[in-house]
Amino acid sequence: MALLAERELGPRAMLIARRAAELLPGCAAVVYAIENPEAPAWTHKATVGEVRVEEAVLAIDQGTLGALGTALAEQQTALILSAENLRREDYAHLTVRRTLVSMAYLPLFNNQNQEVLVGALELASFEEPLTEELLSGLGELVQVAGPALGSAIAYEQERNSNLQSISRLAQFYDVEKVFNATLEMDELLPLITEKFQQMLSAQAVHLWMVGGDGELLLTSTAGNDPTVEEGSVQRSGEGIAALVSDSGEPLVIESPEHELLQARNQGVEDGAIFTVMAAPVLAQEKQVAVVEAINKMDGAPFDEDDVFLLTTICESAGGALHNASLLQAERKAEILETLVKVSTEITSTLNLDRVLQTVVNGPGAVVPYERAAIALEQRGRLQLKAISGMEQINPEDPDVGRLRGLLQWASMLNEEILVTQKEEEISADREETRAKFERYFAESGMRGFYALPLLDQEGRVGILSFESSNPDFLSEVHFEMIKVLAGQATVALRNATLYQEVPFIGVLEPLLQKKQKFLAMEGRKRATVLALAALGATFLALFPLPMRVDGGAVVTPARTAQVEPEIDGVVRRVFVHEGSYVARGEVLADLEDWDYRGALNAVQAKYQTAASEANRALAANDGAEAGIQQVQAQYWGSEVKRAQERLEKTHLRSPIAGWVTTPHIENLVGSKLAAGDNFAEVADSSSADIDVAVDENDLSLVTTAQGKGEVPAAIKLEGYPTRTFRGTVMVVSPKSHTEEDARAFYARVSVSNKDNLMRPGMQGRGKISVGWHPVGFVFLRRPAMWLYSRVWSWMGW
Repeated sequence: MALLAERELGPRAMLIARRAAELLPGCAAVVYAIENPEAPAWTHKATVGEVRVEEAVLAIDQGTLGALGTALAEQQTALILSAENLRREDYAHLTVRRTLVSMAYLPLFNNQNQEVLVGALELASFEEPLTEELLSGLGELVQVAGPALGSAIAYEQERNSNLQSISRLAQFYDVEKVFNATLEMDELLPLITEKFQQMLSAQAVHLWMVGGDGELLLTSTAGNDPTVEEGSVQRSGEGIAALVSDSGEPLVIESPEHELLQARNQGVEDGAIFTVMAAPVLAQEKQVAVVEAINKMDGAPFDEDDVFLLTTICESAGGALHNASLLQAERKAEILETLVKVSTEITSTLNLDRVLQTVVNGPGAVVPYERAAIALEQRGRLQLKAISGMEQINPEDPDVGRLRGLLQWASMLNEEILVTQKEEEISADREETRAKFERYFAESGMRGFYALPLLDQEGRVGILSFESSNPDFLSEVHFEMIKVLAGQATVALRNATLYQEVPFIGVLEPLLQKKQKFLAMEGRKRATVLALAALGATFLALFPLPMRVDGGAVVTPARTAQVEPEIDGVVRRVFVHEGSYVARGEVLADLEDWDYRGALNAVQAKYQTAASEANRALAANDGAEAGIQQVQAQYWGSEVKRAQERLEKTHLRSPIAGWVTTPHIENLVGSKLAAGDNFAEVADSSSADIDVAVDENDLSLVTTAQGKGEVPAAIKLEGYPTRTFRGTVMVVSPKSHTEEDARAFYARVSVSNKDNLMRPGMQGRGKISVGWHPVGFVFLRRPAMWLYSRVWSWMGW
């Protein structure tokens, strides 16, 4: 019974040793087990008495235990040895504390037929010699000890197998977690090779990515493999990875004599490959890479189990590479969109300052630089004209001075230049360049600098630069975008510069002609003209008119809320349909609640039982039992509340008041919903927000009017041409947007929409009242601003 109570090998062996020592007083008992019949060895499991086993595992043929093995092979019987016939070397595995008289070994079999040896019982006598008659008293113990050890070994092997399975599942989970922890391709590639190397216990792992023309490029390596170099390329039929890519099937090579390995190891002395396996990586059923594992760390060749593990991990790697490629494609599209946007802005204007600011600030949405700058060639000198994030350049700023000097030096090279600093190493060929950038990086805090000249057929226009504290801030896609942008910026800057150089006399000449005609008039007529002009000027300066700023108007999407169940369930009944108006908290649908009602009834019954027991104990004046039952009643009372809350969650309620916008919602009866699934959408259309585009020239009028109080607005929508919707400006967007080749800011107007007439996406015109202003200000403000900007750009004061 004691053996049955213990399931593990160690405790059972200790029980056997103790029982043997009890039956044979004056003896020490040691129990050994053979845990792996395929690679038999004596494993020490328990010791009782005045001996100590020095080694945990002994060879099957070692010393006296080896003699037992020989005796078993010949006659399958116990072995008794006298101390007089033993040398100390025969039982060197034991440390004996007393004088040894004799030793005995009893084999332990797993069955009655004595076919499977699972262990041995070693006895060391210190008082009297051991005889077969004394050992016969251990017969019953030996008969049950063998099967007990056998079942314990089987139990532990099964448990270890389960633990290995759990460990492997944990590794797969870890791989999935690590691979999906990032969508950055540059970070993902080394993670993939590192994880493959860890799980496969390989000397090295290579990741060959499939290129656009079908060739394989070695993009990442974990470990050491002298047979290939980073950046190597394989084409069809040129190597192991290419062979796997062509066939689409995994490949394992177990012998270094294979012709592919001999070709790979040619000229390599240390670190030659003796086994290799490779498998394709698929994403969406399309091959994207090949993983190649080199040499197992234990020196054994790769086998089918390793290939299975490799292909399994490749599935996870394929999904991660697919997700990362989607992000790259999205970024390329975003970069292209930004490039088109910047190109449109710089080619749609001849304003030099606007072109400069767009070029240095526009790419910042997709290029992770911290500072961009442009310097232009003007009158034979290079002048710093624009720096990102600065509306005006302060020539006294030390940072500006350092940047100006560096751009002047870079412009003399007349070629693009990229210099980075990683730790203490600066990527420059010339010692003078390294010294210059070592000082510049230390003073500016930057670690990456990229500059390229702006050249056209007429010569150099200037130089464009980008900087960052991250030395790897630019990727290949960013370089491509910057070069395209530089070409377009060169054309735009050349045109804007030429436009600035138009002679000022072209504006003054018509004015001089008008002046000559006026002076040629007779005195009375000239006085009349002056009087009328003064009267007109007085009217323009003093007579007030209400001023309005207008622009395109668009109804923005209404405020919506998603109705989502908090628990899993099946829709039992739907109470609304598309277009229904619902109040806040109104029930839209019910889920099946039989389980929750049953759970509620069960805990209510337990609560009532506990309360009744508490009352009965109080009536019987049993304070201890009453206290216990009251605690039980409190616990079940809290469970009742939780069950009621879960039952309440079967009612799907609207979080806001509004209109149901989900089509065919009544057809969802019988549908199974998981917690968090979208059941319905409710839109609050009691008020509508309308974005009115305000030209950047009129922005100051709106913001000034906001500072004085509420700013009223009137909206005309194309769907209701005879109706005017009135509201109030709530906020003006802090960021501008492109509207019909011009910069505009959105003023958000809140308008009551109780009749639900305005729908998201409707368009029209909006007028914003900015107060009363003189007639001249209302009608002549735009021309005056244009004239002032022209004169300022020509004169430059």
